[in-house]
Amino acid sequence: MAKLMCAAVQMASSPNVGANLLEAGRLIEKAAAQGARLVVLPENFALMGMDESDKLAVAEDDGSGPIQEFLAKTAERFKLWLVGGTLPIKTADRQRVRASCLVYDDRGMRAGRYDKIHLFDVDVPETGETYRESSTIEAGDRPLVLDTPFGTLGVAVCYDLRFPEQFRQMAETGLDILAVPSAFTARTGAAHWDLLVRARSVENLCYTVASDQGGFHINGRETYGHSMIVDPWGNTLASLTSGAGIVCAEIDHDRLLKVRAAFPVLTHRRLWCR
Repeated sequence: MAKLMCAAVQMASSPNVGANLLEAGRLIEKAAAQGARLVVLPENFALMGMDESDKLAVAEDDGSGPIQEFLAKTAERFKLWLVGGTLPIKTADRQRVRASCLVYDDRGMRAGRYDKIHLFDVDVPETGETYRESSTIEAGDRPLVLDTPFGTLGVAVCYDLRFPEQFRQMAETGLDILAVPSAFTARTGAAHWDLLVRARSVENLCYTVASDQGGFHINGRETYGHSMIVDPWGNTLASLTSGAGIVCAEIDHDRLLKVRAAFPVLTHRRLWCR
């Protein structure tokens, strides 16, 4: 299997959906120009509202809407696989949405949907920040792993990184590349982002493309950035500290197989019942 150039897009999204889509399009085009065939957008790439409830006003029906149309047309235009960060998809509850990550293939066809499972309901130590995603988001209930021309692709979102059992479950079906759209806070990112991203790669012997929001947002929030691409041995192949931009690196399937053959951790796992 040939090497694959992939890219993580980093943004500091605003409450203006149109402006965010223009910025995402610019960065995807830049990644495509560098040869990227797989591009991952950050969580909330299309909207970082002034209030958590702002997402309700721009929520889309599953399968139609301007954000989904943008993702499909952009993937087709640049002939790449696009992991569409997250966008709000309507539910039966008008007060809550799904935080959905939609994956499009290089023809612009939707290949999969992942709804964020673990919701960020926390009080961030020492900053006074409080987040209650469950007040406006309905949790998903199943992981996503897709077969692609470049190997198996798994998708998780931000807070999911703190729950390693989700990734091990994904690895049981095969997991070559992990895409993790995120919007880590500056505080929690500085403490744990690098550690968690690299740990998920090491534990599951996979490549990880972690795309994060990075910078100061109009709503007063600060996100950590440091979008990164990590190999199965935990080496950071590329990273971007802050601000809008992209990071690119090659995914080498032959190296992946060699690491797994030499260090077959996934076949050594033993479980027991208490």
